[in-house]
Amino acid sequence: MTVIAFLSVAPVIEGSMAKEVTKAVAALEEFDVAYETTPMGTTIEAEDVGELLDAVEAAHRAVDADRVSTFLKIDDKRTSEESAARKVAAVEAELGREPRSGSE
Repeated sequence: MTVIAFLSVAPVIEGSMAKEVTKAVAALEEFDVAYETTPMGTTIEAEDVGELLDAVEAAHRAVDADRVSTFLKIDDKRTSEESAARKVAAVEAELGREPRSGSE
């Protein structure tokens, strides 16, 4: 089974959050998960929900701030092994192109 999640961990601070967000992303390296960071959060893939939640907890705890805001969305489709990349590929096939605009 593949569990896919979208995670956003952010300190509640003024100014750039990059230093603290980097700590959260780096914490994922300690776990057997695949991940891709985007401007709004990180997509994580794990073999089971327990491993995923351990990685999420580590990412949350890695951020050093008086207040930390964490958003987590989990897709635990228990009847298939579909990866995040395959889900994106299915959208690309329907669109006939990459699912993004021309702007960067």
